[in-house]
Amino acid sequence: MKIKVLTLFPEMFDCLKSSVIGRAIDGGKLQFEAVDIRAYSKDRHHKCDDYPFGGGAGMVMMPQPIFDAFQAVDPERKSRRIYMSPKGRRLSDSVARELASENRDLILLCGHYEGVDQRVIELCIDDELSIGDYVLTGGELAAMVTVDALARFLPGVLGCEQSSRDESFASNRLEYPQYTRPAEFMGIKVPDVLLSGHHANVDKWRREQADTITSLLRPDIMEDKK
Repeated sequence: MKIKVLTLFPEMFDCLKSSVIGRAIDGGKLQFEAVDIRAYSKDRHHKCDDYPFGGGAGMVMMPQPIFDAFQAVDPERKSRRIYMSPKGRRLSDSVARELASENRDLILLCGHYEGVDQRVIELCIDDELSIGDYVLTGGELAAMVTVDALARFLPGVLGCEQSSRDESFASNRLEYPQYTRPAEFMGIKVPDVLLSGHHANVDKWRREQADTITSLLRPDIMEDKK
């Protein structure tokens, strides 16, 4: 899959070159590019924002640099274009899976200041996506979260494909507790069932733990499954 991000701050995405996502990029499982919107500004100072018509606090990103950036990276409009916006539908496990199975390339637009000119949304955007009911200073962090969430569902990105199936939210349950060596630490022992080697009992214990934890911490997602 190819993902491009249109942003005023492409250097922020250097962190994606680390860990699992970085290895996916290096291994050719994911192609990623952060595109500098300022490079497409026709202003001699590469200005990309201006005061909003009608007054109000803050600045709004101008349509021309963003429109031209889209034209440059996707001239035939073959990609799915997503604006990271608090008005968008909520990113979830199912939405991440949906994006990962998309047969088109993805372009994520990061707004900044008070957002982008509405005409950009009308002319260039297919979908709007939010990572939660709060406002960030820009869409960059939201785009990083989205890329990380969907990339884990791409074939070959995770070392163990079962990892993405067993994790929290995969079956409307939070994940069961995990343990590793040593078998006892600071007086706390690993549950005996996990040391038993009895796979059916281990699976049963994990399901029960996932149900208990979810009912205590996130009963809403259990209700969503009904």
